[in-house]
Amino acid sequence: MQDEVNEKTVSLCIRGGKITAQLLKAAMRKALAQMEQEKAKQKQQSKVQKQQDDKTKDKSYRGKQTMEKLMRQNVQLSNIEITDGNIKSFERVAKKYSIDFSLKKDVTADPPRYYVFFKARDADVMTAAFKEYTGQTLNKDKKSSVRKKLQQAITKSLAKHRELEKTKGKEKEPSL
Repeated sequence: MQDEVNEKTVSLCIRGGKITAQLLKAAMRKALAQMEQEKAKQKQQSKVQKQQDDKTKDKSYRGKQTMEKLMRQNVQLSNIEITDGNIKSFERVAKKYSIDFSLKKDVTADPPRYYVFFKARDADVMTAAFKEYTGQTLNKDKKSSVRKKLQQAITKSLAKHRELEKTKGKEKEPSL
């Protein structure tokens, strides 16, 4: 409220014997320039303060993130090794359970291995997510693909079609 009042009214003290319009105009310009400088300083100080707050502020990331971001959160990390290359399906499950994790690929092994690093306090949630993930992958293996089912249906229909043609051909032959 006081800032609004200060912006609307200006008190100016000038020492002088005779005040002319030019002297008043020069004094007003000087006062306005000084006010603008103070505003610029305040803006710059607020920007610097905001940048310092952003640097010191602990940002919390969710879901898949880099190892660096995961380590910045100052929490103990655990890891699990995965040999499967289909990581995208695991990411969906981890997102469902809102797990903070990081993936690392170990290329030194002949089949590349993947390590999933996660917060140690999320171990129980992580085991539940892995159970669901492995259940999904096992169910995918058990189910036959739609393409195989279509191929089988096509071969069956072709076989029936051939049998029908054979029976039609027998009926058309003249009997002696």
